[in-house]
Amino acid sequence: MLDNKEHLYEKAVLVGVITQNQDEDKVVEYMDELEFLALTAGATVVKRFTQKLTQPDSKTFIGSGKAQEIRDYVKENDINTIIFDDELSPSQLKNLEKEIEVKILDRTNLILDIFAQRAQTSYARTQVELAQYQYLLPRLTRMWTHLERQKGGIGMRGPGETEIETDRRIIRDRISLLKEKLKTIDKQMSTQRQNRGKVVRAALVGYTNVGKSTLMNAISKSEVFAENKLFATLDTTVRKVVIGNLPFLLTDTVGFIRKLPTQLVESFKSTLDEVREADLLIHVVDISHESFEDHINSVNQILMEINAHQKPMVMVFNKIDDFSYEKKAEDDLTPETRKNISLEEWKKTWMSKSKYPTVFISALTKENFSEMKKIIYDEVLKIHISRFPYNDFLFEYHDDEETGE
Repeated sequence: MLDNKEHLYEKAVLVGVITQNQDEDKVVEYMDELEFLALTAGATVVKRFTQKLTQPDSKTFIGSGKAQEIRDYVKENDINTIIFDDELSPSQLKNLEKEIEVKILDRTNLILDIFAQRAQTSYARTQVELAQYQYLLPRLTRMWTHLERQKGGIGMRGPGETEIETDRRIIRDRISLLKEKLKTIDKQMSTQRQNRGKVVRAALVGYTNVGKSTLMNAISKSEVFAENKLFATLDTTVRKVVIGNLPFLLTDTVGFIRKLPTQLVESFKSTLDEVREADLLIHVVDISHESFEDHINSVNQILMEINAHQKPMVMVFNKIDDFSYEKKAEDDLTPETRKNISLEEWKKTWMSKSKYPTVFISALTKENFSEMKKIIYDEVLKIHISRFPYNDFLFEYHDDEETGE
């Protein structure tokens, strides 16, 4: 089921819909993210199509006129793939493929494809395979469009009907098998977590591509795979870290994203268990991204869904080396926008009133690293003292960088 080979770059167009719940600015933002997802998966985006609708069309998601416009464009420009920003129903997928006659993907399918490319360990590959089968099962009929001429009824039952039912049964059996396999691995991982001894556990959480793995490498002096693409990390990595004289375990987890497919949330439950069972969350945010506040809300929403939102947390605003803003001229009387807010001004907003310790760093250049390490040390120490008050290996805090170690 999984395809781990290198992808050739396909030509693709993106399609998004502006509705009452999604205004034009929000759609542009989602489409930017979708283009990054497409690039990560191995596609070059040639053009974007958007349409204003009161609500998506139940048959083809977009209107018939827009579908015809897209069909003409892909034929003229030899486009291989059309990617929709929202999840399409099985009937919408089938109708669109009939109408436009090229490969149609939705956001969920695209994310699943990226996960299939990125999964390295047997555990991650099992999780992705389960999610893929759960996505495929209700959409199986569109795989058999070449058998549509076979009519049902007495004396007219063609092989298509039997083929689909057989495949459905095989997929259901495979889903059951994968779920059992994941249950066994879950038990093993739960035992591993229990056997980690009397050590405080911290987990890096955040939106995808905010620099969690780069930060993990910098703090733990290890070599976790990091890349400027979405979902570079799928496999949970745990490293022992010592700050000052205080050891603790640091976990790098899969990044979150808006419109995360429900199949992935379910199949990656064990990966999220690392977050759920952590003592301290280190929420990493890409301060250079124009929608970083939306990213924070998306992460907080998922933390709430897995009941991990009340844990102690440190807010780490990363990529200050990449932060930029447009300074307004003194005679410019137009209203100030988010693009005109400097980093110092951001620090004085709601961030200064946050209930969590906050620090602004660059994981790449290690700017303000000493300050961040001291904050993490203080938070880990609080948890450690409350849990193991008689542990006597702790001494006065010292900074490795200052002592030259």
